[in-house]
Amino acid sequence: MGTLTGKSIIVTGAAGAIGGATAKVLAREGARLLLVDLQADGLAARERELKAAGAEVAVQRADVSKGAEVKGFVEAAVARYGRVDGLFNNAGIEGHIASTWEYDEEEFDRVTRVNVNGVFLGMRHVLPLMIAQGSGAIVNTASIGSERGLAGACTYNASKHAVVGLTRTAAAEAGPKGIRVNCVMPGVIDTPLLESVLGPLFNGDVALGKKTLGRIAPLERIGQPVEIGEVVAFLLSDAASFVTGAAWSIDGGALCTIRH
Repeated sequence: MGTLTGKSIIVTGAAGAIGGATAKVLAREGARLLLVDLQADGLAARERELKAAGAEVAVQRADVSKGAEVKGFVEAAVARYGRVDGLFNNAGIEGHIASTWEYDEEEFDRVTRVNVNGVFLGMRHVLPLMIAQGSGAIVNTASIGSERGLAGACTYNASKHAVVGLTRTAAAEAGPKGIRVNCVMPGVIDTPLLESVLGPLFNGDVALGKKTLGRIAPLERIGQPVEIGEVVAFLLSDAASFVTGAAWSIDGGALCTIRH
C-alpha cells in the first residue's frame, strides 16, 4: 500500500471499465489523480466515487485526439499538483467490425485519431514536463491485438500495433532522461462493452459467452478490469524502476500458448 503516495498521475479514458478500475487502484496506492474522459456523466460519477473513498482527484472532460485539449488537461494537472509523475494513456475505441476490403475510410480515420494520435499526443505533451523533472513514467494501453491479426478489426488492430511502436520509440528516446515508458496488452476483459457484444453472439447468454471466450487462455477465464489496474500501478511505481520499453500481456496466458 502507498506505492504511489504523493505522485500526480493522469488517467485518460477514466470513465470506462479499465480506466475506472485503474483509477481506484492508483488512488488506493496514494496517487493524486486527474481523470480525463469525453463522457462527462461517467467522469462525474467516477469523481464522486473516488472522493467518497478519500482520494485526491480532479476531472477534466477532453477529447484525446485533439492536441489543444490534451495540452489543456496536462496544464490542468500541473496547475493543481505542480507536476506530472505518471500518465496512464488509456483512452481508446474499438471501431466497427468489417473486412479490410469493406472497411469505411472515415471510420478508419476516426479510430486511428483516438487510438494512435491520442497516445502520441499524451506523450507529446507530458514528456517535456517529465524530462524537465528528470523523472516520470508512462503506461499506454495496447491490446493482445497488438501481437495478432484480428479478423474484422483492421483499424483497431493496426492502431494497437502502433501503440507498441510508439511505446518502444518513446522508451528509447526518454530513457536516458530518466523516463520510463511501457504498455499493457489486455486480453479478453469483463467490461460492459464485452457483454454488449456477447449478448447477440450467444443468444443472450452472456455467461456462456464469457465462459467460452475464457477457454482461449490457460487460466480458463476472462480477466477483470482491476487486474489491468494492478499491473499499471506497478509499472507507474518506483518498484518497476528497471522496466521500460516493455509490452506486458495481461491475458491469462492466451498469447503465449496454443489453446482451443
